Parts: sequence; C-alpha cells; structure tokens
Amino acid sequence: MNTFATSLRRWAFALSAGLAVHLSGMAADNSTADGLVRQLSTEVVEAVKADKAIQAGDLGKIQALVDTKVLPHVNFKRLTASSVGRYWRQATPEQQERLQAEFRTLLMRTYAGALAQVKDQQLAFRPLRAAPEDTEVVVQTQVRGKGDPIQLDYRLEKTDKGWFIYDMNVLGIWLGDQYRSSFAQEISAKGIDGLIKTLAERNAKAGKGA
Repeated sequence: MNTFATSLRRWAFALSAGLAVHLSGMAADNSTADGLVRQLSTEVVEAVKADKAIQAGDLGKIQALVDTKVLPHVNFKRLTASSVGRYWRQATPEQQERLQAEFRTLLMRTYAGALAQVKDQQLAFRPLRAAPEDTEVVVQTQVRGKGDPIQLDYRLEKTDKGWFIYDMNVLGIWLGDQYRSSFAQEISAKGIDGLIKTLAERNAKAGKGA
C-alpha cells in the first residue's frame, strides 16, 4: 500500500492527526472552524515538545491521548469512508467498524514513528475564506521550520455539536485521496474482508517490530 513519500510528509501528517494533545486538559472550543484548528494545533506542538515518551514513539501513550483528545473532534467514520471510497456503502456495519478500527491503528503507528521529529517548528494560520452560513470549510495552515514551509490544511464540517475535522491535506494530498486508490486495488483483488485482513496483518507486523 502507499505510504508518504518523505519523512517530512509523515511528520506533518502525524501532527495533523495528533493535533488535539492537551497540556491543560481543557476541552477544545469547536464553536469556530479556524478557532478549533488554531487551538489544537498550537497545543499539540507544545505537548510533543514537552513529552519525551511521545517523542520516543510510545504508541500506548499516543493512543490514549488521541482517544481522549483527538477523536472527539474528528469524524473518523467519514474519514474512513472517504479513504475506502465507493466500496464503503457495500460494507456491512460490522465490516465498517472493523475498517475504522484497523485504519485507526494504521494511522496511530504512523504518528508513533513520526512525532519524534517535532522540534522547533512553528505554525502559521492563513485567513479563513468562508461565509458565515457555510457548513463545510477548509482551514489552511503552514508548518515552518528549516527548509520550505509544509502545507497542512483541514476539511471541517459544522454540526449541531460544533465543528469536526474529517480530512487533512499534507503537501497537496488529502488523506482520503492518499489511501483511496490503494484500498480500491486491495478490495478489487480480495474484497472488503481482504482489505481488513491486509490492514490487520500490517498492523500486527508493525506491532511486533515496535
């Protein structure tokens, strides 16, 4: 399956998906899309810099933090559905749950291997271009450090419970698009259960090597 082309891209994606790590323990304000991204993005940088266990790739600690801080602000079902593409509707409810579980583990291991690269980077936020009545927006940011800035954008949807992230863009590639072609190839060859099995085997292999 496809992986990110460079460690820089892996680091930026890890930042985007782990962006809700808190030092303060306070709930993030999701009343505005850019406000949510700004608060969470700033906090994760400071949290990673302060936590040696995360820097060392402690998967258990990263998972606990993501479960309690990130997932409340991410529509992970929509994120997984976007990555699976047209086959999502063909999956049974049980298959959908298993796909979400294995996909989340896959992404968690990406974070664990990449968060250690967070050092002296700074975040820059571009003005939000959206009308007050918009219910889906893109929040654009940049990660700045040595070398060229890293594009890091977020798609968010507005619900009656506030704004939620459902896709991320790193260096011009949306997460859903990144995995859709490889997942489609796997499903075409082996079916939905085949994709689930492949993801599970990959996660198990990565776990043994951790």
